Amino acid sequence: MADVIDTSEFRNGLKILVDGDPYEIVDFQHVKPGKGAAIVRTRIRNLISGRTLEPTFRSGDKVGRPDIDEKEMQFLYKEGDHFVFMDVKNFEQTHVDVSGLGDAKNYLKENMNAHVLFWNGRAISVSMANAVELRVTRCDPGVRGDTVSGALKPATLETGFTLNVPLFINEGDVLKIDTRSGAYLTRVG
Repeated sequence: MADVIDTSEFRNGLKILVDGDPYEIVDFQHVKPGKGAAIVRTRIRNLISGRTLEPTFRSGDKVGRPDIDEKEMQFLYKEGDHFVFMDVKNFEQTHVDVSGLGDAKNYLKENMNAHVLFWNGRAISVSMANAVELRVTRCDPGVRGDTVSGALKPATLETGFTLNVPLFINEGDVLKIDTRSGAYLTRVG
């Protein structure tokens, strides 16, 4: 392999090539047993299928470095099972399959910027900012007197995503949503 990564360079979020597929290290742990060589336990996520594996590497093993490129792109529109993005620098358009979006599809609205990950020239996944602001399009009004601490109700956002929000949220409110967990953070306006 021309470009390799040693197990001593492992860190969370590192992209590696295992069995010809690109993976991202989700978690790793260096382990030194009482006798024998040190090992590295990892949990890795396939960037194409999203499947996770938990391989164990010997200390000093080498893995490949995938040909990965990340570009900032603007979401234009949805076309069937594909989402169309435009490169903000050269205006080229790219189609990303719905399976490559993961949870990002719940938070994407037109003209929103995101980072598209390319492997060997093919768009494989999309990552977004940690928080986005979306408008509530449908939610039931809070019932007067229902003041149980931490009471929640469902609300539908402009992207069609439904989540639980506090009782004081109304239709038309703009909310800040955590894209990593899908949780309500705060009301913006």
